[in-house]
Amino acid sequence: MAELSTVARPYAEAAFGVAKAGDLAAWSALMEKMAAVAGNADMRAVIANPKLSDAQVYDVFAAAVGDKLSAEASNFVRLLIENGRLVLLPEVAAQFAQLKNAHQGTADAFIESAFALTDAQVSDLVTALEKKFKVKLKPQVKVDAGLIGGVRVVVGDQVLDSSVRENLQRMATALTA
Repeated sequence: MAELSTVARPYAEAAFGVAKAGDLAAWSALMEKMAAVAGNADMRAVIANPKLSDAQVYDVFAAAVGDKLSAEASNFVRLLIENGRLVLLPEVAAQFAQLKNAHQGTADAFIESAFALTDAQVSDLVTALEKKFKVKLKPQVKVDAGLIGGVRVVVGDQVLDSSVRENLQRMATALTA
């Protein structure tokens, strides 16, 4: 949703600015953890509960995260709560990851394959994709038998789909057009 993306962007940029000046890896891990907690259905119910004060929501959230939050992270979470934006944390974390990747000259590559790929196959595929995208890729491989054969790769907003399922859909569209 474009609106969520637009609202989350300033928070992601602010967190990234603080993280870049400090420990980027630690912030990245914390953002992922906080996004997972904020995305939990039970936590969403706590966040939406009008009977709880901001301090109570913070206490529950911080306890659920489990780690002792630094002063900067604590202030960041409190700001999100005060502005009613804690539910946006998964989107904030996603944009934070994009900013981190851009800063490091990397990108996430989500690779779906109809069958399990060996490490050598993944390595060969990543090498070819890095030449195409001109960026260092961090692959995340998943098996999706629904593809029938081939692979589907998502890097940023670009999708390369050479799966049998996609080819069959293209043929069906061409035949019915």
